[in-house]
This record gives sequence, structure tokens and C-alpha cells, in this order.
Amino acid sequence: MRCPYCKSNNDRVIDSRTSGEADCIRRRRECLECHGRFTTYERVGETPLRVVKKDGRRVPFNRDKIFKSLLVACQKRPVSTETLESVTSDMENQLHEMFDKEVASKYIGHLVMEALRDLDHVAYVRFASVYREFKDINQFLDELKPLLDSREEDRGAPAS
Repeated sequence: MRCPYCKSNNDRVIDSRTSGEADCIRRRRECLECHGRFTTYERVGETPLRVVKKDGRRVPFNRDKIFKSLLVACQKRPVSTETLESVTSDMENQLHEMFDKEVASKYIGHLVMEALRDLDHVAYVRFASVYREFKDINQFLDELKPLLDSREEDRGAPAS
């Protein structure tokens, strides 16, 4: 493994453990040249999944795009990075189980929205506003109404 700091190939593994649901191995490494420490993740190689974009282009699936989308939506929200990593892994596993070769980007966006709805309502509305390209405040209100109604039901009050 190449050191991200000095680019040396000379390192040693300090700690190794399974991550999440044992779908990857997390390794802490130390560079023997510059003594910098870094983390690597090892996953089983799978058939590459391709994402079909709205315009018909096909691009390689990139789990980091999902993670970064979740991270941006949850910025300054009480959601841990570990939770976002776990949600990303769950989505990736679900996509690989359901699709052999290709998945529509629209379906991935739908999965992200579902996960955020359960995770954090503010993050959900943030993501929805970009994903669904809200043009005015009424679209925000349309998205908020079901969330507010379900919140009222959780409190036991009648929905308005």
C-alpha cells in the first residue's frame, strides 16, 4: 500500500478489524519511512456495477458519491460519520444484491432519500431540495407536510 504522505510502499499493519457487517476489513497502517499513519479498507472484488444517468450515460458505480451526498446533507446535524458509513455500506450491499450490471441513478437517489428520511428530517429535506430540484417554497412545503403529519401522529395528536 502506498503511503498517502510520502508515497513510499514500505508500511506495516498496526491494527486490523472487520468493519460494519463484516463486508470489509479496516486496517490501520504506519509508513516505515515517514511514520505517518493512515487507514485502508479492503473489500471483496465484485462485478462492477454501472449507473445509468438521466441522460442515458453509463458510469461506474462509486460508493463515495453516496457517502459524500449523505455527508453534505447531514452537515452540522447530529449524525455520526460512522452512521453515514454504515448507511452507505447498507445501500451498496442492497444495490449489489438487487442489480447485476446496471442501476438507474434515479433509484439510487430514491434509496438515499429513504435513508435520510429515517435518519434526520432536516438532512432529508436538504437532499430532497437538490435531488428534486425545488423551484419554490411550495415544493419545500409539499415535502415537509408528510414529515410534519407523521410527527404529529407520533405525538398522539390528531393530524391536521
